[in-house]
Amino acid sequence: MKTIGFAAESAHSPLQPYEYDCRPLREDDVAIEILYSGVCHSDLHTVNNDWGWTVFPTVPGHEIVGRVVEVGSQVSRYKVGDQVAVGCMVDSCQSCSQCHSGEEQFCEAGFTQTYNSVDRHTQAITKGGFAKHIVVRQEFVLSIPKSLDLAKAAPLLCAGITTYSPLRTWNVGPGSQVAIIGMGGLGHMAIKLAVAMGAHVTVISRSQDKQGDALDLGANDFLLSSEPESMELSANRFDLILDTVPVKHDITPYLPLLKVDGTLTLVGQVGPIAEVNTVPMVMGRRRIAASLIGGIAQTQEMLDFCAKMNILPEVEMIKMEEINQAFERLERADVRYRFVIDMQASSF
Repeated sequence: MKTIGFAAESAHSPLQPYEYDCRPLREDDVAIEILYSGVCHSDLHTVNNDWGWTVFPTVPGHEIVGRVVEVGSQVSRYKVGDQVAVGCMVDSCQSCSQCHSGEEQFCEAGFTQTYNSVDRHTQAITKGGFAKHIVVRQEFVLSIPKSLDLAKAAPLLCAGITTYSPLRTWNVGPGSQVAIIGMGGLGHMAIKLAVAMGAHVTVISRSQDKQGDALDLGANDFLLSSEPESMELSANRFDLILDTVPVKHDITPYLPLLKVDGTLTLVGQVGPIAEVNTVPMVMGRRRIAASLIGGIAQTQEMLDFCAKMNILPEVEMIKMEEINQAFERLERADVRYRFVIDMQASSF
């Protein structure tokens, strides 16, 4: 199947139209016409080769909503016309202990990422959702509940599951005290999800200007991290802190805010953080952890939960040909709170 996407040919180069062939359908494959594709900060990192592992040309995009247009001979889960989604991974070994326990994101042989990853069968480099079509193994295709707005649902496939998974791992529910650091694409989803789970949610920010938006998104409280007195008054307060900041930063000031046995979980930064002072950890048996996405079953659970609770990200719709300007704005944090590419409105 021939298709066209937008690809970066080298680090920091603009994305441009790029024609290529999707792989021929294997017996367990689903071919999808992409209708909407979310824009994630990791797409920008990949295009800029910030992590040093980008294979060019690269077609980013791992927040995908679309329609099934063809299925392989052994596909039983989906049929032509179904509304479906694809997240951050498209394959795994399916035989290790992690895959058997529904944690494909921790596949012991390494999961296959939706883009910029080696296909475990053909050795070709996978291409992502900034395109007209994608072919994915049926086990990694998700069902979109009918009540979800397709145009807004795409960011759930990364921003949604990235924040939902740690909330579930650390058993957030009624009575939980949860704090969210950062209020971008990940942070705003963390607020909505934690509130829907019944937690008391506090947004921590350096800027008082964010307070109104935080409360509008459903947060119960707001903590200004630039005010030492407010930070001291919030010591020993939180069961879980989700840190969604996507750059190197100092987490030590937040550790005293945790209760004994509380956990600060990193979901934003991939790479180094500032040197950590262990005193607050030792004195409160506090933990620093990190979390990836969730497995396929948990991602489906998240989509169903969002449909039940009427949770959708706040998005700004763009056309595919506007992606370079969107990346520039993303670098300036000039988006509320996630870009979504409308493929049907795009003219490429």
